[in-house]
Amino acid sequence: MINGLIFDLDGVIVDTAKYHYFAWKKLAKELNFAFDENQNEALKGVSRMQALELLLNFGNIKASQEEKRLWANRKNRYYQQCLSNLSQNDLLPGVLTFLTKTKERKYKIALASSSKNAKTILYHLKIENYFDFIADGNMVQESKPDPEIFLLASDGIKCPPNACLVFEDALSGIQAAKSAGMLVIGVGNSKVLSTADLVISSFDNFNLTEAEAYFNNDSSVSG
Repeated sequence: MINGLIFDLDGVIVDTAKYHYFAWKKLAKELNFAFDENQNEALKGVSRMQALELLLNFGNIKASQEEKRLWANRKNRYYQQCLSNLSQNDLLPGVLTFLTKTKERKYKIALASSSKNAKTILYHLKIENYFDFIADGNMVQESKPDPEIFLLASDGIKCPPNACLVFEDALSGIQAAKSAGMLVIGVGNSKVLSTADLVISSFDNFNLTEAEAYFNNDSSVSG
């Protein structure tokens, strides 16, 4: 039986990718090289320092570890400035209604996000009270596809992994959740997220009761 719900943040609850791109692009301009959206695709889903290394490679820039630390922090300040403009209007379709219904049904709800700004984002979205536990990038050593963050979230809501249902929009997240022994619903393109147990395009009109019926009957469903 499903007792706990675990949500990824970016791409599932809200889309902050445009703010990351703005911050990296601004940093690149200050370092005197151009950075475009195609290059930005390579920076998605990796840690801040890994993303910085990729950015510097695009600009053929060599730097000391201290310079890299300062630049990564500067990028994060730019990103946080963007986050201050977030509101509930930035929630992805159907998310607020879904969170409200699941909270009413007494599910334990956790966040499992590699973002170190997760709590700040939830605060600006005014949905932090929906979550019983928040696992973010400040609390783990390994990033997805390692299952560490999902196991931490499961432990935080005191729900065994096999009773947790994860919502993810990335293949690395789906792999991490499955490695943790959890069921996974992919949010997005069914062709891309085919390794999930079930895929939905969004939370709009999503019926959790029907999904529970699939899982509780041990049916394998995707697409």
